[in-house]
Amino acid sequence: MALLKRGLAGEPVRILQSKLGLAADGQFGPATEQALKAYQTAHGLEADGIAGPDTFLALDLPELILLAVGSRGEAVKKLQAALGVAADGVFGAGTETALKAFQTKNGLDVDGMAGPVTLQKISAFAAIITPAVVEKALSGPEVPSADSKPAAAELAKAPHKSLWQTITSFFS
Repeated sequence: MALLKRGLAGEPVRILQSKLGLAADGQFGPATEQALKAYQTAHGLEADGIAGPDTFLALDLPELILLAVGSRGEAVKKLQAALGVAADGVFGAGTETALKAFQTKNGLDVDGMAGPVTLQKISAFAAIITPAVVEKALSGPEVPSADSKPAAAELAKAPHKSLWQTITSFFS
């Protein structure tokens, strides 16, 4: 499942930090965890300091959503209801099978994971996962100028991956 938690680093973490109003260094450390817990508490989410699909929805970061085996919560229930399987909020084998069938039927990559491209095709997510969200997820990160960040030179040397490539690389 796509979760951002303490110890992870990269563009998805930087996006989360920016949304939380933190210095966006791309390193999920104690300050990010503390700010995330405070946000989760204030918005009626489980305050575990781990950003997952429901937290991404609450933060208006749909480009970071990835639902896969092991995912839990309201976003999973919404997916399950749309796929016509028992909506218990736990993404298991039955949800994966139904999702793969949906992906096959709709000419999508059949990987059993629901990210922005797949979710855009599901009517329950259509208002949230717009073409602009998909484009944002599939585009590469903005590289800051050398004047704006000390790590800009390092970022400029790194191979450019799309946000979605970065997120799915956590599972490779």
